[in-house]
Amino acid sequence: MSIMRFLLSFMLLLLFLFTPTNSQTPISLNTFCNNSTKKPLTTSYKTNVNKVLQWMNTISSTGQESNLTSIGSNKNDHNDTVYGNYDCRGDIPAHFCNFCVNSAVKEISQTCTNGTSAIIFYDMCILRYSNKNFFGKINLSPSFNLTGPKKIKDSRDFAKAEGLMKDLIRKTTDANRMWATSVFDWSDTEKRYGLVQCAGDLDNNGCKECLKELIDRVAECCGTSVMWGIVAPSCGVRFDDKMFFQVSSEQPGSSSSPNPAKQEGSSNKKTLTIILVSVLMAVALLICCVFYSWRRNNRLSQGESTLSTTPLAFHGHVLRDDSLNGDLPIIPLIVLQQSTDYFSESTKLGQGGFGSVYKGTLPDGTEIAAKRLSETSGQGLEEFKNEVIFIAKLQHRNLVKLLGCCFEQNEKILVYEYMQNSSLDFHLFNSGNHDKLDWSVRLNIINGIARGLLYLHEDSRLRVIHRDMKASNVLLDDEMNPKISDFGLARRFEKGQSQTETKRVMGTYGYMAPEYAMAGLFSVKSDVFSFGVLILEIVYGKRNGEFFLSEHRQTLLLYTWKLWGEGKSWEFVDPIQRKSYIESEVMKCVHIGLLCVQEDAADRPTMSTIVLMLGSDTMVLPKPKKPAFSVGRMFNDEDSTSKSYTDNSVNELTITSFIPR
Repeated sequence: MSIMRFLLSFMLLLLFLFTPTNSQTPISLNTFCNNSTKKPLTTSYKTNVNKVLQWMNTISSTGQESNLTSIGSNKNDHNDTVYGNYDCRGDIPAHFCNFCVNSAVKEISQTCTNGTSAIIFYDMCILRYSNKNFFGKINLSPSFNLTGPKKIKDSRDFAKAEGLMKDLIRKTTDANRMWATSVFDWSDTEKRYGLVQCAGDLDNNGCKECLKELIDRVAECCGTSVMWGIVAPSCGVRFDDKMFFQVSSEQPGSSSSPNPAKQEGSSNKKTLTIILVSVLMAVALLICCVFYSWRRNNRLSQGESTLSTTPLAFHGHVLRDDSLNGDLPIIPLIVLQQSTDYFSESTKLGQGGFGSVYKGTLPDGTEIAAKRLSETSGQGLEEFKNEVIFIAKLQHRNLVKLLGCCFEQNEKILVYEYMQNSSLDFHLFNSGNHDKLDWSVRLNIINGIARGLLYLHEDSRLRVIHRDMKASNVLLDDEMNPKISDFGLARRFEKGQSQTETKRVMGTYGYMAPEYAMAGLFSVKSDVFSFGVLILEIVYGKRNGEFFLSEHRQTLLLYTWKLWGEGKSWEFVDPIQRKSYIESEVMKCVHIGLLCVQEDAADRPTMSTIVLMLGSDTMVLPKPKKPAFSVGRMFNDEDSTSKSYTDNSVNELTITSFIPR
């Protein structure tokens, strides 16, 4: 054990010392395919497309001058010629250019399977092919814009930025160069950064005309943003308040080459360093795998119950998990930093025990919620791995979608689709936000959560117990449709397994089933209990734990049971609902909620039965038994108050906050 730890620590130290700090991962921004609709592509044309792509793969690794080619013939009125080229951003090294081109070739081969022409934009390279000769011609379509979340405070700032970039374009083209970067002195304390670049097939006049056309478009598309840019096939411009390019030993813009293969030397020292780093990383990866295998076998030999997952391995700064089958994109840290204004307070959506959640906008315009794991979180790494493993494999309209993750520079970040209406608790337990929750919306939310849980329990390729179902873990999209989130505590059940036991009870007081809270036993019926609490909270607009501290001195469950016995359940309905609710639907939901929170797990219905109950107006429901006594616990941490996306998780337990949000 001690020897393995020493070897692992030693190799990680070597990696830290020798791995370049500016390593990044190419990220795909946009792909455009012009597919053949009039007639199918000929076999010879498809073959030539593959040859052109293979040529790009090969030539980008050799450092040769040419970055464009044509393959095919025009004989006998049979044109199967394919024209292709690639361009890499001028500031990146040749080996990374090759990495980016290889990634682009692989993606465009899978995406544009019947394309007469196609173009793919990565953050560091562009690749395109066509059945028409585009060499030397200015091509501004298709294009797309890049904007950051931070807005300018003074309209004169954009005019100033535009002037700086026009000056950079003039100096670049006057010097007959095809790309340049510049660091601008914005003020006494601030810098700004700019990059302009043209495709390698343009001459100087074409480059000047292309860049001028793009810069004239900026005011219309991006004039209110601090960070902006436009990318087209023949040229691109970008302006930012954060450093986004790599600074070489040469003066920025001194190279006239559009490709890094023409600017980077092949010194023996640099080659030796790359080889050394590659060997060390391979050895470190092998040691990590051996160590994990030994540790896992040791655990199993001792009879320890563990979550069945594939180990996470580290390749540079990239998180890889073989169980994901490459389905989950890795988003570079610099992209997330720029998308969230470097995780500023102004972009924070919420704060929880496992970290903070920030709103951001990716370069392609996709809005995201980035869950940044706290470095001090005791359960954080396990939660992170759980969410990556489970959500990447689960796809349902009522589950939040995981867009990617980042594991770089000690950061662990999960990137979700952004939910415009934040979390259910943000609306449900805040009187000022009740206006969006009329009865039809609440009933839709109940049905959506039920369908999501049914998928987890019975219909997904994994059988998953969520273990932390609560209002703050239900997010709402722009149409108020619910999506279950936060799978950090989820556990997978094997086929035929009905119940398991844990010594570490993790969940939320007020939502936890009694057999789980007291004995550590959990099953699908544990989630059913939590769902029952949620139904009653949605109907009545009261938080279970908070209700205990009110004048009633009972949990919401027991008070609802009391009203049910007196035939007065409808009298306690949230006053906001009085104008919109249908009494029969409300009473059915209360009935189902009471069935779900019965003390004996065997008495509770399954999610498939619950979905049938919710969808039927004629089904006779069984009489519920007295619910379990479930109560919240006082939590005085002032920092628990949040705007949305809240997860008040603390070590072993997720504590329900009684502070109004």
